[in-house]
Amino acid sequence: MDISLSTAFGFALTSLLIELTPGPNMTYLALLGVQAGRRAGYAAVAGVALGLAVIGLATALGLSAVITASPLLYAALRWVGVVYLVYLAWDAWRDSTRPDDVPDQPAARFFVRGLITNLLNPKAAVFYIAVLPTFLDPAFHPARQAVTLSTIYVLVATTVHATIVTLASLLRPMLTNKRLTAIAGKLFALALICVAAWIAWSTR
Repeated sequence: MDISLSTAFGFALTSLLIELTPGPNMTYLALLGVQAGRRAGYAAVAGVALGLAVIGLATALGLSAVITASPLLYAALRWVGVVYLVYLAWDAWRDSTRPDDVPDQPAARFFVRGLITNLLNPKAAVFYIAVLPTFLDPAFHPARQAVTLSTIYVLVATTVHATIVTLASLLRPMLTNKRLTAIAGKLFALALICVAAWIAWSTR
């Protein structure tokens, strides 16, 4: 076994508390669940999970430490992520002004967005660098421990994210009015702008 049961439980609890703290993923997925429904939300959750898994693997290989230690690389990642969220906000605003007969967007689109959003989120890398190492036990292989702990984190985060989408989607029937749907889309876009600004400020 790569880690002890007490370590696994402690890390899972820490991950749960962190994921229950409002942040970019929670905000984005909640708003997406309201605006686009469960299908889109769950696709984005899957993309987020893959993104977190990739960053976890990069941490095990030491790549995240390189990015975090380089101000230039970190700043580039941070601003690309902010710009991407602004793009998503613009796209959401544009969708809210389209005719009503526009077909539903494919789930793959939301999956890719969830994936890219997390790959470009420096806060995810910071979590793996700052929090995960504190749970490593010298008695076990560090790389295997990192993979195991990353898996636990992805499972906890995905459970929380899927629950958020499910609860948020319950509000969608309230938006049957076309005008309310358009307003919700614009609010969604503005909320993404706020998330982008929050990331730019909190990761400076």
